[in-house]
Amino acid sequence: MTRTLSSDVALEIRPTAWPVLCARLRGGRIEAVLAELQQRYGATGFFDQEPLLLDFSQWTGSEPPTALEVDALLRGLKAVGLRPLAYQAARADWQPLLQAQGLLPASDVAQGVAVEPAAAPPPPPAGALAQPARTLVVDRPLRSGQQVYARGGDLVVLAMVNPGAEVIADGHVHVYAPLRGRVIAGARGDAAARIFALIFEPELVSIAGVYQTAERGWPPAVQGRAAQVRLRHEGGRDTLLFEPL
Repeated sequence: MTRTLSSDVALEIRPTAWPVLCARLRGGRIEAVLAELQQRYGATGFFDQEPLLLDFSQWTGSEPPTALEVDALLRGLKAVGLRPLAYQAARADWQPLLQAQGLLPASDVAQGVAVEPAAAPPPPPAGALAQPARTLVVDRPLRSGQQVYARGGDLVVLAMVNPGAEVIADGHVHVYAPLRGRVIAGARGDAAARIFALIFEPELVSIAGVYQTAERGWPPAVQGRAAQVRLRHEGGRDTLLFEPL
């Protein structure tokens, strides 16, 4: 088994116990967060107006933010279809700027009606069959600039994913052909999602926000071979594991 540590990412988007996503800002440069949003999700709306909690617990910047920087950050998040509602673990110099943009402390929101823990679904009737997760199957080659997204389920691709193409799923991604473009699994934070490829030669792989690009190089054990990629929590952080099949 070959292991590589994930890149030092400036942004992690994860699910929470409430029906909101959490964006954990890391490092200390807002421009790095915006660049990562652009690289991962592009310039158009990727999310579907999901409410968002900003988590500053790993923000290490020492300089106080400006109103323009906070505005740019929120506009960048909104551009990919996120709806910032609240924040947590923000320093005192961040709080008035965030509140001026309409964000509330997470403790205040959690006590209100806007963010309540999701109710458990009712049990199915006796004898009812469980509803399987949705799977999108693509049987044509994907050219540069094309994007396929399996919202709420897995993605199966039966033809080549060419350089410049992008395949995305909220669950697993299976590519039974050469994978030479960008692949994103667990797009909404599912850390159990995996990537499977018959010929592993991608430009970028990402699972639940942890990503690596081809510039860093792929392990020899998986380069050009059948492989899977999954996450492992190790040493207090998530790592990408590259394993031959």
